[in-house]
Amino acid sequence: MTKLLRTPIRLGAPALLAFGLGACAVIPDAPRPESIAVPQGTPVALGQAVTVGAVVATPMAVVEDSRCPINARCAWPGRLVVTTRIDGAGWRDTADLTLGEPWSTHGVIIALTSGEPGREAGEGKETPKDAYRFTYEAR
Repeated sequence: MTKLLRTPIRLGAPALLAFGLGACAVIPDAPRPESIAVPQGTPVALGQAVTVGAVVATPMAVVEDSRCPINARCAWPGRLVVTTRIDGAGWRDTADLTLGEPWSTHGVIIALTSGEPGREAGEGKETPKDAYRFTYEAR
């Protein structure tokens, strides 16, 4: 027959304190986009927030830049498409915005109105991602 020993485990005050606080991690609040966004009309880089009317837009990635190079003649103007995060009061949306085409979400209409620099013709002339600057406007 096996006897079970029932010995109570006693934790001292330091162990209880460490054990109790371990479940209560304090994580600082991330900065709100409104507090770090630049004013509307300011050209912004990828990842930089800009106030656009009642929302904050942040360009996240260039999906397509097939615009006609600035030093060439083209039959088709091409497109610039930028994945953009849009933050409103209590909501967040992400959309691929096309240069010059309005986008509507949650009763707000915004547009990507400028993308610089323009492309240049020739091999090895791809625009570096950190060189882009985008302008958005409320419509």
